[in-house]
Amino acid sequence: MADTDVFYCEVRKRTGTGGAREARREGWIPGVLYGGGGDPVPVRLRRNEVNKAYNAGRMRAHLAKIDVPEEDGQQPVIARDVQIDPVKGTPIHVDLLRVDERTRIDVEVPVRFLNEEESPGLKRGGVLNVVRHTVEIYAPATSIPEALEADVGALDIGDVLKISAFSLPKGVAPKITDRDFTVATIAAPSAVRSSESEDAAEADAEAAAPEAETEGGES
Repeated sequence: MADTDVFYCEVRKRTGTGGAREARREGWIPGVLYGGGGDPVPVRLRRNEVNKAYNAGRMRAHLAKIDVPEEDGQQPVIARDVQIDPVKGTPIHVDLLRVDERTRIDVEVPVRFLNEEESPGLKRGGVLNVVRHTVEIYAPATSIPEALEADVGALDIGDVLKISAFSLPKGVAPKITDRDFTVATIAAPSAVRSSESEDAAEADAEAAAPEAETEGGES
């Protein structure tokens, strides 16, 4: 199970561009806290805590918690928008959404393939061709899966792995519902594909040769 980050959170006294710059100068990252049945609240988060979560890939599609002074307990949140400095590549603003077990959100989660070492197609030199490295899903905000998993242990060259082959946790559904879309395939080795292409080209050339001879004889 993925780690749950806890962000210490303070209400910002100054808002706007000037307030955001002041927060950054003092070692904080400005943000806005939404949800919870109230108005949006301007907040600031400790830079080291946000950077740690961001560098570990946990700022999006992961449940976190906030520790707000003078409020009871740690509250579950989801980062809904993270602005990144185009030069430094680090977060400069974070929008957080308060959530509970009734909140459903759409997020992208990575896919994971199990038992690749047992796949007949991969053993014969085939290649796992990943069409979608992530899949967008609807999920309860408090139980977002770390990844979607599918078993490829029985797949051979030419087989197609669709979303219906993945084990989806309770309450989780793909955002695309009108088709059973492809996530990965077992492709033939490049040497085999090259050989097949050459054979096809030779066959086409042989088929075209009699036609050329016939046309030459009639002229």
